[in-house]
Amino acid sequence: LGIPLKVFNVSDEYLNVVKDPKHGYGSNMNPCIDCRIFMLKRAKTYMEEVGASFIVTGEVLGQRPMSQRRDAMRLIEKEAGLEGHILRPLSAKFLPVTIPEKEGWINRENLLGIQGRSRKPQMKLADRYGIRDYPCPAGGCLLTDPQFANRMKDLIFHNPNFSLNDVHLLKIGRHFRFSTGLKLVVGRNEEDNKKIQTFAQEGDILLKTLHIPGPLSLLRGEPNGIEIEKAASITVRYGKGKDLKRAEVLYKKGNEDSYRSISVISISDEKIRDLMIGE
Repeated sequence: LGIPLKVFNVSDEYLNVVKDPKHGYGSNMNPCIDCRIFMLKRAKTYMEEVGASFIVTGEVLGQRPMSQRRDAMRLIEKEAGLEGHILRPLSAKFLPVTIPEKEGWINRENLLGIQGRSRKPQMKLADRYGIRDYPCPAGGCLLTDPQFANRMKDLIFHNPNFSLNDVHLLKIGRHFRFSTGLKLVVGRNEEDNKKIQTFAQEGDILLKTLHIPGPLSLLRGEPNGIEIEKAASITVRYGKGKDLKRAEVLYKKGNEDSYRSISVISISDEKIRDLMIGE
């Protein structure tokens, strides 16, 4: 579209919003109001840095049940310190006149009056302008996904000082909670296995089956011998050796050069259900 794009990585700052949102969560772990305030505050800082006069968003009144209600929009503007400085062209005719309209920088007659949950008006607008490459309307924030939200709840409860690395792991594989300080992640496929290898930290234990195809698993925490054996049994359960009487599993800490070996049987489905997170 010929519009300059500036991307900011605010992941670490944003973790604090997810951990303790002032205005609470939506139906899952989505802190929508605090998220909008956070993003708009960051936009305001950049607006002032570059000498811009106002901010434009693609919000539609009533489209999102938590952050795009009329009262929520007013609250967000106020707490972001941007009252009158946010122009929402798609719904402007249903909203108060903004400063850029009052100043004559923007002609209100050219703005639109779209509201509600349907995306059809926006899709017609995109079609009129020949815009074909836009995100699927059903897409959205991972924090609204029930499975991911359950994993995030578990992480916040057991490890409130979690890192961005911990969050990246939530997107991968199957997750099992052994205790407050101990958790296992098991890859579902080759792509997961590669990501687990990438996100493994120095103190993590990596496990993989010997001689038979299976997942790569990551055990994070300070396990004892019994817990390493349990992690090995789960690793076998999700590989080709789940029906064998016994299977060999190799394991090592992330900073070690060589693997050690342990012989285990596959864990039962009954035992595994009690440990699984977010399935």
